[in-house]
Amino acid sequence: MLEDEVKTVTTITKGLLENGYDVEYAHDGEQGLSMIHANHYDLIITDILMPKVDGFEVCQKVREKNKSVPILILSALGLTEDKLKGFELGSDDYLVKPFDFKELLARVKALLKRSTEEVAVVNLIEYEGLTLNIDTKEVFSNSNPIQLTAKEFHLLEYFMLHKEILLTKEQIIEHVWGLDFDPGTNILEVYISYVRNKISHDNAVKYIQTRKGIGYIFKSH
Repeated sequence: MLEDEVKTVTTITKGLLENGYDVEYAHDGEQGLSMIHANHYDLIITDILMPKVDGFEVCQKVREKNKSVPILILSALGLTEDKLKGFELGSDDYLVKPFDFKELLARVKALLKRSTEEVAVVNLIEYEGLTLNIDTKEVFSNSNPIQLTAKEFHLLEYFMLHKEILLTKEQIIEHVWGLDFDPGTNILEVYISYVRNKISHDNAVKYIQTRKGIGYIFKSH
């Protein structure tokens, strides 16, 4: 955990230890990155506003070396722009301060569960020219690599695991963004556009199709 507020560190550490989790923490981003590069962690929780290196840069640097470790941003910055930036740089979830510890715990459990399931499930998903590797977090369109952020990858993965099935917006948001996500934002639409553009760049197929008033379906025809 990367957090410079002593009270927050104490509260989260106590709660996670009581629930059976081991916790190591750093009080600034520079120290945190050093620990992350030297050790293996199942989950990273990071603040944004920290001394030396902020949480956004932490996400970016972690993702340069490790595309699979779950990252949860915990920050007082709650604007949609802040969340989008966090997701773009590689975070898997975003919780705004102040928060209820029960909600934090639920998100920690969900991220760890999803991470474990992704390893246990089939490692390679292929569909009509697209290939998604769950282990390496790589995506290819007709053998050409596609660069996706962590959140874009999770969105595409969810679609490919549920190909040719009509999914509601609520289903997609709950799985990709987690609990209590603000339905008033247009983040889903923004990310649908991002992924569409990237996977269709050298492929004529329009995979993600809109079903007005309902949701989306992933299919090649």
